[in-house]
Amino acid sequence: MEAANTCANFFKFAFFILFFQISFINAKGTTYVTYNSVVKLLNVDYNVRLHSHDIQYGSGSGQQSVTAIEAKEDGNSYWLVKGPTGKQSIRGKPIKCGDVIRFEHTTTKKNLHSHHVSSPLSGRQEVSAYGNQGEGDTGDHWTVVCPGTHWERDETIMFKHIDTNAYLAVTGRTYGSPISGQNEVVGEYSTNSYSKWQVMEGLFIHPNDFISQHNKHIEL
Repeated sequence: MEAANTCANFFKFAFFILFFQISFINAKGTTYVTYNSVVKLLNVDYNVRLHSHDIQYGSGSGQQSVTAIEAKEDGNSYWLVKGPTGKQSIRGKPIKCGDVIRFEHTTTKKNLHSHHVSSPLSGRQEVSAYGNQGEGDTGDHWTVVCPGTHWERDETIMFKHIDTNAYLAVTGRTYGSPISGQNEVVGEYSTNSYSKWQVMEGLFIHPNDFISQHNKHIEL
């Protein structure tokens, strides 16, 4: 009897692993960006991806620096999309236009952040990575600005910082050592200043209704 239960549990576990692997593969066809997806964000004006690393600014806040880079393959350009501080992200829920979200840098576990501090190169508003193990403060909150009802994967959108009303943008200025050639990322108050972004590579979680429909058929 014990052997039979062990065998049944093994096949149940294997089935769930296979199911979620198939879900992630099929997510290539998912229309919307969903909570708990891990994505790279491309600035469409400069063709660079939002990036961070364990290197602090030498001026301003001294917090972890956020830049943008041309390389597609760099693992330090992945960001986990989650809900605001104190609210549980509903895994797989499509993100609506107007939702308040956070971006957690997957490597360093710090959140995309901004505040009233001057940026190093252009003197605009500094954007940094802040917090500890994904926990920070309201300076990590960004509103999804998009034209429809939900954030669609193939559309160009903007991110507006809640505390300061600045938009996430790239200036086109580049740093020297130790982050040579990387682009300055800032908060900008004009919507016409290189503040357009699009989702590129990533792991996209299927919407809940997709998972719910399949869960009805996998109860063992």
